[in-house]
Amino acid sequence: MILPFELDRSQTAPIYRQLYQRFRESIADGRLRPGDRVPAVRALAAELNLARGTVEAAYQLLIGEGYLIARGAAGTIVTPQLAPICAPAQRAPVAATTHQATHAGTSPLALQMGLPALDAFPRKLWTRLAGRQLRQAGVEGLVYPDARGYAPLRAAIASYLGISRGITCHPEQIFVCAGYRACLDLISHTLMRPGATCWLEEPGYFMARNALLEAGAQLVPVPVDDQGLDVAQGIARAPEAGFAVVTPTHQSPLGVSLSLPRRLALLDWANRQGSWIIEDDYDSEYRYQGKPLPALKSLDQQGRVLYTGTFSKVLFPGLRLAYLVVPAEQTPAFARQADRLHNHCPHLLQATVAAFLNEGHFARHLNKMRGLYARRREWLMEALHQQVGGRLQIDPQAGGMHVVAGLGEGDDVQIARRAREVGIAVEPLSQWYLGDGSRQGLVMGFTNVVSAEQAVSVAVRLGRVIG
Repeated sequence: MILPFELDRSQTAPIYRQLYQRFRESIADGRLRPGDRVPAVRALAAELNLARGTVEAAYQLLIGEGYLIARGAAGTIVTPQLAPICAPAQRAPVAATTHQATHAGTSPLALQMGLPALDAFPRKLWTRLAGRQLRQAGVEGLVYPDARGYAPLRAAIASYLGISRGITCHPEQIFVCAGYRACLDLISHTLMRPGATCWLEEPGYFMARNALLEAGAQLVPVPVDDQGLDVAQGIARAPEAGFAVVTPTHQSPLGVSLSLPRRLALLDWANRQGSWIIEDDYDSEYRYQGKPLPALKSLDQQGRVLYTGTFSKVLFPGLRLAYLVVPAEQTPAFARQADRLHNHCPHLLQATVAAFLNEGHFARHLNKMRGLYARRREWLMEALHQQVGGRLQIDPQAGGMHVVAGLGEGDDVQIARRAREVGIAVEPLSQWYLGDGSRQGLVMGFTNVVSAEQAVSVAVRLGRVIG
């Protein structure tokens, strides 16, 4: 017989699972031997003050796994041929990980980068649109999705890019991906061979750097000045590079724009060499001085630019939804790789974004965010000037969702670590450099600074950290 069973309602496991486990333990440690008879369901239920159905469920599970045999009127016994069962070894406690995840699913911290204004997102409208998509969805919402992306969304993106970014393309040239990193993965699998040489802005986006390194690319840092990527330096350092990754509208992280002469020089180099330009147009929608600049892709006449954009930073990052525009002649190769990689985004999210675009909500949301971000940017910059103006040199930027401040003295990595300990998620500028000669500074998001008072409070805390 098994040991007396004590009901533990604090456990998440249901009662029948607790009873099942007690039988297994009794068989494992020899208290119940092969051939032993176990109590009848009715008798055990009465003894333990349990429902008969609970005991029956435990017995059926044990019978199904071969621990017990039901013999009808002769009762239920432990399987006679059951081999000895070793008690499970005591598991060592799982060591806590020291890995700092890029995205851990936690609530955002003050000044965290890469996030839109989460408090200003129209959640009620989004929920209504998503609910409508669920109600109206047919079989297309149940089958395996198109690896290239939801066709109406690709058409909506093509229309949006033609109007707002000056890019002429067909929906067939657009691939919907699960974030910018997935766009780079699709490019590298389709066009890049291991060991391919690639220009990377210096400083440049560290996630792009990591993705390209993992793809086996040989990265060549090319300096950025007040006119953007120094194309002449790139040609001098690696004239036959196969790729160049650029953020021409709003350089990441310095915020400068690639000048027209350098845009033309970059395109001329790519055309002559047969190289590929990967354009990351990550937050081109937000410009606070003058009109938004056209995309580099809009000047591309020979199909050398692979254009990427994302909805994660203009809507919300939980979408994990970006898009890639490829030259028309490359669409078959990219379609084959997309099908192989299974780089799918949920149909519901794609359909909801398509409705958001087609019904004009996206354009209205962007207009609202431009005004809101201009105010929040001003709040943070003013607070930093007042509280830490002598220790930080803030670089003026025409657009974007973050500000960059140079450090007069101190180690930006150590400052960023101490800031995170008090709930402030600034990024060390030096970590955006691939080569030597990195600049000390802090990169700070302002989109979730909800008031001038909060900006002052955060600036005071940051000032204490800087010292």
